[in-house]
Amino acid sequence: MSLKNSILIIAIILLVDQFVKIYIKTNFVYGEAGQIDVASWFKIVLIENEGMAWGTKIPGTYGKLILTVFRILAVVGIGYWLYDASTKHSSNYLMIAISLIFAGAVGNIIDSVFYGVIFDNSYNNLATLFTENPYGTWFHGKVVDMLYFPIFEGNFPKWLPVWGGHSFKFFNAIFNIADMAISTGVGILIVFNKKAFDKKTFIGTNS
Repeated sequence: MSLKNSILIIAIILLVDQFVKIYIKTNFVYGEAGQIDVASWFKIVLIENEGMAWGTKIPGTYGKLILTVFRILAVVGIGYWLYDASTKHSSNYLMIAISLIFAGAVGNIIDSVFYGVIFDNSYNNLATLFTENPYGTWFHGKVVDMLYFPIFEGNFPKWLPVWGGHSFKFFNAIFNIADMAISTGVGILIVFNKKAFDKKTFIGTNS
């Protein structure tokens, strides 16, 4: 697969990711108050986080800034990996996987860098795009998540140590399109590892 096709994949994912985030941000109130039940196992709900998995954040005044700068540096490295893979005519499995990971990482970086200065708060009201009263500053924006799949709920058996008797949900994470792209890319590298790193394996024609 050519670098041009990789860029097309990245552009499409970024456009869809940002369109969905902006729509959700400007049409949903934060938390369950703005939740839509698409099905019993699929809900759309606006939440925001500092950008790490499960809402984890780096403590301290500069924690968010450190995370954002680290992500930018990581994206630069992933971008070089993509370019290098294209020049070596790597397999399409690898090219697609890197493209998905790159697009997802950039999608969440956009939130972190810009959203704090172009949106106001989503708590108890609909956020405004390009507001005069932004909720944050440059590099301190929060990542917007909205896809929630509580497929199954239950209770751990009482005999189980630590968690015995406690309730649980599967799947309890709330995520976005960018997260899906990253997870899919990583999944391709894991499941199709041998094909991904085999230069003789292609899905189509390299150019």
